[in-house]
Amino acid sequence: MKRKSIIWLYLFLFVSLLDIFFTSNGENSLRFYSKPLIIPLLWAYFIFSSPELKGQLIRKAISAALIFSWMGDTLLMFPRLFIYGLGAFLMAHICYIVAFKVAQKQPFSVGNVNFIRLFFLNFPIYLFAAFVYFYIRGGIGELKIPVIAYLIVIVMMATTARERFNKTNTSSFWQVMLGAAFFLVSDGILALNKFYQEFPEAGVLVMGTYIIAQFLIVRGIMAHSEKEKAG
Repeated sequence: MKRKSIIWLYLFLFVSLLDIFFTSNGENSLRFYSKPLIIPLLWAYFIFSSPELKGQLIRKAISAALIFSWMGDTLLMFPRLFIYGLGAFLMAHICYIVAFKVAQKQPFSVGNVNFIRLFFLNFPIYLFAAFVYFYIRGGIGELKIPVIAYLIVIVMMATTARERFNKTNTSSFWQVMLGAAFFLVSDGILALNKFYQEFPEAGVLVMGTYIIAQFLIVRGIMAHSEKEKAG
């Protein structure tokens, strides 16, 4: 099982690098073959690497997030389907929120909440989202409501990742947190390039940060389950 999972990981890394190469060289027609393969290969790596999670909500949530991400990747390849791709990624983030909540100690305990402290802990995430919206607000036009809804959901995804601090092992927390941060950066670059000002490096930066984000989130969730199994 471990050998099979490593093979899927190598295939994921190879296709990811191939897609970034095609992106950097403007080979958009070839990306129709590479881009739709990235997430399915990562999903296969996750499935073969986590047999202990079979049937559990956390596995279903991550699988759903990756399926919606694959749909988003595919739809975003067609400019006219942008709104549907945005919707698919919004669903992916909702699934990640569920996964992040489940992948922690006592996930549904409320306890005492210090809202002022919580606000300042999450402030860098809010600030980044506000920065992106400030620059793109003039270019989103009729997409204003779906874009704002998407911003709110991705901010919730990132803050849920941060709230796992001290509620899981260190490796799991930092991988998921960094993955969520890279997702924010990736979507921020995509939004600025599409709605504010295009720049030639955007494609590579978007895909590079996106691939890192997805991989770190999956690895972080796996690190949580591996620690739980061991201890």
